Amino acid sequence: MMKVFLALTSVLLSLAAARPTCPKKPTPSTSATTSAYGSATTTPSTNATNATATPAAGGYSNSTSGTRLATGWYPGWGADKFSPSQIPWDKYSALTYAFAVTTPDDSFFKISDDPSVLTEFVSQAHAHNVKALVSIGGYTGSRYFSSSVSTPENRTAFATALMDFATKNQLDGLDFEYAMDFIPLDSHILTYIPIAESTRTSREVRQKAPKDFQLTAAVAMTPFNGPDGKPMSDVSSFAQVLNHIAIMAYDVYGTWSETGAGPNAPIQDTCAPTQKQLGSCASAVKAWSDAGIPANQLVLGVPAYGRSYTVASSAVGGYAQKLAEYPTFDKNLVPLGTGETRTQTKDECGVEQGPGGIFNYNDMVARGFIDSQGNAGSGLTYQFDNCSQTAYIYNSTSQVLINYDTADTYKAKGNFIKEQNLAGFAMWSIDTDTADGTLAGAIRSTM
Repeated sequence: MMKVFLALTSVLLSLAAARPTCPKKPTPSTSATTSAYGSATTTPSTNATNATATPAAGGYSNSTSGTRLATGWYPGWGADKFSPSQIPWDKYSALTYAFAVTTPDDSFFKISDDPSVLTEFVSQAHAHNVKALVSIGGYTGSRYFSSSVSTPENRTAFATALMDFATKNQLDGLDFEYAMDFIPLDSHILTYIPIAESTRTSREVRQKAPKDFQLTAAVAMTPFNGPDGKPMSDVSSFAQVLNHIAIMAYDVYGTWSETGAGPNAPIQDTCAPTQKQLGSCASAVKAWSDAGIPANQLVLGVPAYGRSYTVASSAVGGYAQKLAEYPTFDKNLVPLGTGETRTQTKDECGVEQGPGGIFNYNDMVARGFIDSQGNAGSGLTYQFDNCSQTAYIYNSTSQVLINYDTADTYKAKGNFIKEQNLAGFAMWSIDTDTADGTLAGAIRSTM
C-alpha cells in the first residue's frame, strides 16, 4: 500500500515511548476555472490522445537560489526500474532520497536499500546542480525516533549521528519523516515530549549543521498533535530551525473512507457538501499558517498517483450522465493497483498489508488508461471535478473508478502555490511521474 507520509519534525515533537513504536499505515483535459461543485461535464473518451518566494522572516530561506522549490522524493528501493541516471534532473532544484532508517542505537542510521544507490543519487544530483537530501525514517524506519529524542543524552547522540551521516554521504540536507499515526506495540504507555524539548532537539541538529545545510520535514495536513491528541495552535518555533515543511496534501480519500469515493488530493473542498469536506490543500495551508509557520516556509506535497475504488455501474452513473458524486464502493474488493497482489502479509509492526488500489501516474499512462496529460483513454468515462480540480476515470467493465491529478491539476496547484506565496512543491514520488517529468513540468510552468 501507499506509504502514508508524516514527518520528522513530528519526530522532534514526537511521542516518547518506553520502547519503539510503529506508525499506522492506512489500508489503503480542461483546466477548471469555476468552484461550483458538479459543474464539470462527463463524456466517453474516444481517444488516448518561475516566480520567486519571499525569504522567511526570522527563519531559514526556503531555497538557496531564491526561486520556488521544485522537489520530491526518490525511493531507493525502485532503483532497478528507475535509476538515478534516469531522473529528469532539469525539473528539480532539490531531491530527497528515501530512506535512511533509525536503529536501536541512537548513534547509527542505515540505508534501507543498496547503499550504492544513494552514492549514485548524490553524485548525479551534484552533477546536475541539484541539492541532494536524505529522508530519515519513513514507514517502519521511524520506529526508534521516539527513544532517540527522549533524553538529553539521546538527543545529543541523535544529532551527532545525523550530521556524521550527512557528512559521510556528502549531503546538502536532511528531511525528517516520522508517522504521527501509530500502533503501539503491546500495551506500553506513550508520553509526549514537551514542545520546548522538541525545539531544543531541532536547534541542536541545526547548530551542528553547516550554514547552508537544509533541514526539512514532511508533515500531515494538520499541525502536530499535542498531549491532548488535538492539533497544536502554535508550532512557530519550528520555523526558526527548519528551512521548510512539506505538507502531504494527499490521501484525503481512500479505500478506508466512510463517505464514499472522493478526491485523493483536492485543492479546495468548500464547494463540496459539508460532510464531504475532509481536507484540502487550501485548508491544510491555512491550518499550518494559523499555527505559526509562514506561508513561504510551506511546501505543497503533490501526488503522482491515483486512488481507486470498485464502484457498481448503478452507483457511478453512465456515459449519458455525469458521474455520481462520492459514490458508494465495495470495501471488500479493493482494485489491484500498480504492482499489487491479493497476498496478505504482516509487516514488522504487525500491520496487515494487502492491496491499496494505488495506481502510479506513469503506469496509468502505460496501460492506456490516460495519456501523458491525464486525458482518458479510449472507452473510459472521464470527468474533471471543478471543485477539487482533480479527475476521475471509470471503466464500466471492470467497475473501477480512479481519482488522480492530471497535468491541468498540477498547473492549478502551481497557481495555488504562487497565489499563496508558498515555497514550492514536493512530489511523492518522482519515479511515478512520466519519464520526462510531465507533472513536474506542469506545476513548474505556473508556480
